[in-house]
Amino acid sequence: MNKWLYVGHLSWSKLGTPSENISFALRVETMSEHNLIKILNEALGWELRATNMYAHYAANIRGIHRLQLSPMFTEEATESTMHADIVRKAIVKLGGIPVTERNSHPIIHTTQYDEMLVHSLETETKAAAVYAEIMIIIEDVGDQDLYDAIEQIYVAEVRSLEELRLLME
Repeated sequence: MNKWLYVGHLSWSKLGTPSENISFALRVETMSEHNLIKILNEALGWELRATNMYAHYAANIRGIHRLQLSPMFTEEATESTMHADIVRKAIVKLGGIPVTERNSHPIIHTTQYDEMLVHSLETETKAAAVYAEIMIIIEDVGDQDLYDAIEQIYVAEVRSLEELRLLME
């Protein structure tokens, strides 16, 4: 049987002595897993960023809105940490190396609740989009347990989006 090694974006090299062709499905699965690890790391970067942003906003919110928004931001920071843990373990399970740096999108400092909500909505929108993309790739890989875990995170992101939209009205 031919052995194939993924050596970069969309390139394959044969290893060993050729006797049988490796199935196209096996090559696609390997490529799909590589893409899945890459996008899971993107999601992990967003979760690490969200943890920092929400903790920052929980500490910096001022005025009467602090009573409601500080606990909400703290809860969002905790949820992001839990999501990051799930994603990190999935990356390791797939044989990847999880990122340790947050997404580089700037965290804007403000003490104004309405600005915090706008930045939070932006973050949740980007995270939900990444998780929607991950779910499509996982279908190609065929890992139902991972799909279920990511789907739960996606649903939580969509709920956060809806809550933020209502708070901004």
